[in-house]
Amino acid sequence: MRMQGLGLTFITLPLVICAATGGQWCYDSQDPKCGPSHWKDFKATCGGDNQSPINIDRRRLLRDSNLGDILFEGYDQAPPGKWRLMNDGHTVMMSLEGESMMEHINITSGGLRDKYRALQFHFHWGSLTGNGSEHTIDGHQYPMEMHIVHMNVQYKSIAEAKGHPNGLAVLSFLFKASDTDNSNYNTIVAGLKNISREGDFVDLSSTFCLDNLLPDTAQLSKYYRYKGSLTTPDCSEVVIWTVFEEPILISQSQLNAFVTTVHFPATGSTLLKMTNNFRSPQPLKNRKVYASRDATISHSPMCSPSIHFLLPPLLALLIDQFSGPS
Repeated sequence: MRMQGLGLTFITLPLVICAATGGQWCYDSQDPKCGPSHWKDFKATCGGDNQSPINIDRRRLLRDSNLGDILFEGYDQAPPGKWRLMNDGHTVMMSLEGESMMEHINITSGGLRDKYRALQFHFHWGSLTGNGSEHTIDGHQYPMEMHIVHMNVQYKSIAEAKGHPNGLAVLSFLFKASDTDNSNYNTIVAGLKNISREGDFVDLSSTFCLDNLLPDTAQLSKYYRYKGSLTTPDCSEVVIWTVFEEPILISQSQLNAFVTTVHFPATGSTLLKMTNNFRSPQPLKNRKVYASRDATISHSPMCSPSIHFLLPPLLALLIDQFSGPS
């Protein structure tokens, strides 16, 4: 059966990824026996050399002046159709139902050689006592992370895109807890109570622009870029990752709503809260991570501890040499 538009494609994207492993993968918070450390046993690509997420070490970045402003096409407009919020058993996902958004929400420029159209966005989070972002910056894990998934417009399906190293482009936004609610997320947070169980979905009556969910536009030129993979099986290494430096502010109560309201698939009569649905950073190996034109790079020295012990006697020797006889 031929799929009409991208509305159906959005809903089936996570299911296609899950089907690649026969539905056997999970997170450690569900069952460590099928958690991320075992994914490579289900799907060999999850043990590849270009896996995501990663830790972004700002002491080791390469500045790329060609990584300028990304062009967000249609992000500032309420697209046609209606937003659908869904619990797919692994995350909370937002997609657009109705008229195809293929021609409405795209990204280009910013070092991207092709145009990529938006498919869906979803979240990864921790627990009431721990953070849950997938990417980390200088070893710091954030409370939550949002991925906006885009597909190269050259390809007609996810299956085709996953056959090419430039098939997908994912925008990653990290979250930071603040004292006040972020009103732009009220609609999503309020909808969580309607998608408590796997397969639940709700069509949101409120329309909004994706722009409203992001940090201030002036901060979007600060990002990090690398080549990686999907962060869930089948972990296809076809993703151009853009991780933004500026976090999105959201209140602790809004963050807690994700942790306390949504559930993993039921095991018998037991419902398990959806917590810690993240994969830990993977080895960078031989890859390079690039900083955009405006992104922050750390210039902290990377001296070994032994050097610090040598500095005092060296300074004393120099002073003695240059002071001469009194």
